[in-house]
Amino acid sequence: MSEPVEQGQDTPGAAGRSVVVAVDGTSGSGKSSTCRAVADRLGLRYLDTGAQFRAVTWWMLRHDVDVHDAAAVAAHAGSPVLASGTDPLAPSITVDGTDVSVEIRSDEVNAAVSPVSAVPEVRARLLALQREIITESTGGGRAGIVVEGRDIGSVVWPDAELKIYLTADPAARAARRAAENGGSAAAGDAARVAATQESLLARDRIDSARAVAPLTMADGAVHIDSTDLTLDEVVELVVGLVTERV
Repeated sequence: MSEPVEQGQDTPGAAGRSVVVAVDGTSGSGKSSTCRAVADRLGLRYLDTGAQFRAVTWWMLRHDVDVHDAAAVAAHAGSPVLASGTDPLAPSITVDGTDVSVEIRSDEVNAAVSPVSAVPEVRARLLALQREIITESTGGGRAGIVVEGRDIGSVVWPDAELKIYLTADPAARAARRAAENGGSAAAGDAARVAATQESLLARDRIDSARAVAPLTMADGAVHIDSTDLTLDEVVELVVGLVTERV
């Protein structure tokens, strides 16, 4: 069960009707920044499904569940009470009433989220929650929602009006993620960037190979390579696609 979904912006969408924008892609390709900016520009709500998986992972670690024991993770998949705030300017994620927006970005959670995310019972529980939030965000005259993750267009909401698959060169992704975590390639922090790149590629391999809802480009998705694009350029591309399609 989830707590009530936080109210987002409900101004009319590009064509006066509800829209779901599904954004999938590799880690570090700019999904979060892009999705939040697009949602803000178009008056849509925003959902980071990766934060939900991280929140479950954080709960498992906090309660000493062996994240590499799929049966143990499955047995506790329904225990955390999750609530996702959908305001693109101030997204939030709470577990059992506690805001864990910062805690879920720790190295410990980063290392554990892939095995937890691969457990079918976890995916089924969060799939139901994600669809509930999307449905709530597209009903009652609401404008719609931008949803980011790894399987949004392929599994969570295959009927999305727009599907985006966002990628970038591994080196570019690693440099961006290292900078977010306090590193700087320009400052000669090559070791941090190299370690970050390997971590990102390892997670991509795990998520692409898992049996349930693997990372893949959904049918009908528009592929955007953000390697040589600024954030503003990617946002403009996506906003333009939304405007064309709805």
